[in-house]
Amino acid sequence: MKRFMILMLLFLSSGLFADYVDDGLEAIQNKNYPKAKELFEKACNNSDFLGCNYLGAIYEDGLGVKEDYNIAISLYSKACDAAFGQGCANLGMMYENAKGVKKDLSKSIFLYTKACDLGVFEICTNLGVMYEKGEGTKQEYNKAILLYEKACDGGNVFGCYNLGQMYENAIGVKQDLNKTILLYTKACDNGMAIGCYNLGFIYEEGTNVPQNYAKAITFYTKACDSGDSNGCVNLGSIYTKGVKIKQDYSKAASSYEKACNGGNTSGCYNLGLMFRNGIGLKKDIEKAILFYTKACTGGNASGCYNLGLMYSKGEGVEQNPLIAKKLFGQACSSGNAESCQAYNLLKQILEK
Repeated sequence: MKRFMILMLLFLSSGLFADYVDDGLEAIQNKNYPKAKELFEKACNNSDFLGCNYLGAIYEDGLGVKEDYNIAISLYSKACDAAFGQGCANLGMMYENAKGVKKDLSKSIFLYTKACDLGVFEICTNLGVMYEKGEGTKQEYNKAILLYEKACDGGNVFGCYNLGQMYENAIGVKQDLNKTILLYTKACDNGMAIGCYNLGFIYEEGTNVPQNYAKAITFYTKACDSGDSNGCVNLGSIYTKGVKIKQDYSKAASSYEKACNGGNTSGCYNLGLMFRNGIGLKKDIEKAILFYTKACTGGNASGCYNLGLMYSKGEGVEQNPLIAKKLFGQACSSGNAESCQAYNLLKQILEK
């Protein structure tokens, strides 16, 4: 189903038999797969190759029909042979993922190149990644850069972001922070949260650019609001420290909570710390335990360590050295040195 959502965003049907495709897409949304198949067949039989492509996806995903990679490949090939780029892209994915054919990355690259040349810009990005990493081909940074540029110019934000990474980290090009910022900004402005996060980090750290906390806050906020939990954590950290800006614990707590709700254990840990020590918030040991537990359960060593301290002291919970030892052990296994010391000390005490 995800395939259809992506394709619907990429292609608007046009031509004499466009209604077949449009009605077929509506049928897909309504999960009326037999109707969708019938309509896409009509479109495909009348040389509307977008219909052939969607019909191929129906057979590939087994929507209302028996999954049949051979038929899917035949339909994608028909679309590709008619210079319909997404058909070439989907056919390339079949070869990349060994669906109905033997895995053949060189064939995938050939088909992805054709799709890219036909204006399927997200495939230009994918192809760029293959050249950057040397997957199925010789590693060639120059080709990767050209493909990312093409993708970015065609409106694919992942191409812009990947190209920004190349310029930031001097991969195949001379480091150029001005180009990096320009490319991350393009990605950020088009809804790519990690582009916003990276801009926030660049301005917060002031690496090769003037340090600018106001800009860092702007971009971290945009990243956080777009679902990047690391942006929320870094935003909370800036408000907590109050370096070159007014300290604001309320905004810090709000940012950490948003991060925690998004599954970021650092957000949970920091919020637990604030509640435990009454930092800008009313001291609340129960909430501290709640957020330390969330952090620890998610694999945050500091959360486990601090929760272990609370059990070892009986702070807000019934004192339980066995639970404390277990928590110290968890944190120690994750590389927290203080926890290793606490674990060994508690182990000696319990063995006496």
